[in-house]
Amino acid sequence: MWQVGQVCGLTLKRMLDSAEAGMSTRDLDDIGRDCLFEMGALSAPLQAYDFPAYTCISLNDEAAHGVPRKDRFIRAGDLLNVDVSAVLDGYWGDTGATIIVPPLQKRLVRLCDAARRALGLAIQMARPGVRVNAIGRAVETYARRRGYRTFRELGGHGVGRHIHEEPTIPNHYHRRNRAVLRDGMALTLEPFLCTGKGRINTATDGWTLRSVDGGLSAQYEHTVIINGEEPILVTKVAGGYV
Repeated sequence: MWQVGQVCGLTLKRMLDSAEAGMSTRDLDDIGRDCLFEMGALSAPLQAYDFPAYTCISLNDEAAHGVPRKDRFIRAGDLLNVDVSAVLDGYWGDTGATIIVPPLQKRLVRLCDAARRALGLAIQMARPGVRVNAIGRAVETYARRRGYRTFRELGGHGVGRHIHEEPTIPNHYHRRNRAVLRDGMALTLEPFLCTGKGRINTATDGWTLRSVDGGLSAQYEHTVIINGEEPILVTKVAGGYV
């Protein structure tokens, strides 16, 4: 898990370091593809779901699962989210982060700061004996206090021998989701915060999830291993964005 986590983290860093206005999202995806191949890994969404690219790249009101395209160009001031998941030697990892393509806008900086802090809050709670819905309650409460919503359809999940496993980790309080975290569990924590109502629909490409009201979103994600009072962040890399 550590090895595949580092592959994901390093690929994410290389892609975000390379992102600039004027390049296509397909060109950015090609950078991710090459990075994965260099480290002997495969694209998880491609392997698991036959996704039409190697990574997910979402812009502005696209919340998740954006499909990289040759005709989709990154523009100055865009909110850019990259989600990288990979499989290596039968183990799966997942990470993601959002950046603002310069110039920076204060409202986007505030959104990204809140989403990053929400992830930090979730990580602090990721210890044995904590109920999954307690994490969701904490993230949702924090988001609303900052003036944002969370997408109820999007959240974290177990990971390890497949990209999506139990338990699901909602970013809102789900009364019936009373699963309890245990030592050794591998899962992703990934708060999605948005400026709109927190609802999404699927675009005509069949993959991209977009906010229904044009609300902008930011997401930060780590794959973590529950390990006593301090979870192991297997996707954390030096100089990373998350």
